[in-house]
Amino acid sequence: MAEKKVAVLGVTGLVGREILKTLERRDFPISEIIPLASPRSAGTTIKYCGKEIKVQAVNEYSFKGVDFALFSAGGDTSKHWAPIATKSGAVVIDNSSAWRMDSEVPLVIPEINPQDALSHKKGIIANPNCSTIQALVALWPLHKEAGLIYINISTYQSVAGTGINAVRTLTNEAKDVLEDKEVLKSEVYPHQIAFNLLPHIGAFDEEGISEEEWKMIYESRKIMHLPDLRVSGITIRVPIFRCHGESVTAQFKNKLTPERAREILVSADGVVVVDDPKNNVYPQPINVAGMDDVFVGRIRKDTGLDNALAMWVVGDNLRKGAALNAVQIAELFL
Repeated sequence: MAEKKVAVLGVTGLVGREILKTLERRDFPISEIIPLASPRSAGTTIKYCGKEIKVQAVNEYSFKGVDFALFSAGGDTSKHWAPIATKSGAVVIDNSSAWRMDSEVPLVIPEINPQDALSHKKGIIANPNCSTIQALVALWPLHKEAGLIYINISTYQSVAGTGINAVRTLTNEAKDVLEDKEVLKSEVYPHQIAFNLLPHIGAFDEEGISEEEWKMIYESRKIMHLPDLRVSGITIRVPIFRCHGESVTAQFKNKLTPERAREILVSADGVVVVDDPKNNVYPQPINVAGMDDVFVGRIRKDTGLDNALAMWVVGDNLRKGAALNAVQIAELFL
């Protein structure tokens, strides 16, 4: 297999570091790795394949000869540098929300719509929102069996989804609370996150719907090619470091029993069923952190809707929710 020159932009962030680990762990065929970040991070070192490599400040020449450029550096950065990278001949796989709803940019989960990635027009492929990814990995095989028509999702999202400063914030706030100290005003969230819940991920619109909630609606429809899919729910930031949990209710055109749903999910790509609630067995973030798969449990008949199931879905937002999905997209081209 021909080796590829790979650039990672935003390499010093949580997702950037996880991308490097994932490339190494999956033995991606790399001839040269180009670690890129903002000028303030240039000159620092980061570990890859047991070696310390020096981080470079991104510039207009950074993508010369690059085959794949994996971006995890925010929407504005992506809007600026992605066209420059593609002009140099690189395929950009972007983890921000900058390109997700562009009609010429595929939004891809490899277990669902790999063919979309291969038909890109701009040289850019978008990585979906972390919460969207784990929900749809669980729902797609059920949709193929029974025809999905409606989903209601309540998310419980870790602070890692906000970045490394949010992880530090939770650590410091929890320490202050436990030591009975005053908790200083957060620079990351509008309120204290330690020992708290914030139903606030992204800006609210005039109707009180958050940016994250709209992402799950529009992205689900685009990825599954279901423009009429009805989606509702709420997204919540919770005081855990890593992994997102989701309470999912899914309604189908055709009847689907919990027993049949388990059978389908047991054999589905990227899914692990952990479902024995009578014996206190169900997915938990402390067990899922660092795992590639999406874990599903509490699969049961919904108590309020016809032809509907409810379930509990947990995934590592830095792995399948970001880095792993991006690397899997690149692997489609190999």
